Amino acid sequence: MTRLFLLGAAAAVLMAGPAAAATNLVTNGSFELGQNGLDGWTIGGIDNDNHPPVAIFYGATQGYPTGAFGEAIPANDAPTNSPDAVGARAAYFVSDLAVNQSLSQSVFLTAGTYQIGFSAYAPANGYSNKGEAFFSGTIAGETLASYAVSSGPVTTWQTFAGSTTILTDGMYAIDFVFNTNLKPSKDVVIDQVYIIAGNPPIGGVPEPTTWAMLIAGFGLVGMAARRRQKAVLA
Repeated sequence: MTRLFLLGAAAAVLMAGPAAAATNLVTNGSFELGQNGLDGWTIGGIDNDNHPPVAIFYGATQGYPTGAFGEAIPANDAPTNSPDAVGARAAYFVSDLAVNQSLSQSVFLTAGTYQIGFSAYAPANGYSNKGEAFFSGTIAGETLASYAVSSGPVTTWQTFAGSTTILTDGMYAIDFVFNTNLKPSKDVVIDQVYIIAGNPPIGGVPEPTTWAMLIAGFGLVGMAARRRQKAVLA
């Protein structure tokens, strides 16, 4: 009985993997809510091209505002600790004459440590455009990304993540900012924006304490088996 209990405990730890999914403190971090997919977000900045950010559909071959001008964007497949499912949509920055065009919201955070992150993707048709695009993503005062789109990979989802320690309860901003100055310019798609309490490893890699529990559990299982074998031989 003891052997079975220890084996069950060790197996339970192994199968449990990372801790249960945390709550995402970002409203509509996967751009699924509302008729336009942008409930909870505010569009800002100047758009001289009349192409504000929209929530396009994954795999859509339609043009703006449903898809990325005929390019079917694949669902985010980058490792992420976002508690939200990938869903059907992602936010699309595409304006060719944007001045600090933005998607933003504010989140109330209490004092503590949080993991923050989001995923980004550069569509191929935009990447081939002559004009540059500059993109940045800042969450709770931490800038996770700030780059020229041409300096990053194309048609590859990337996750930008980090941690922040909040010292004072209050409202904290999430800002994604997009700038272009030539028609046509490069584009950016983002998804799975998140803030979660604590700072778990990305992709659910077991923490050292979890490995220690596994090793100890399997060690006890082996010990119990050896004792039982000796008792049978005696």
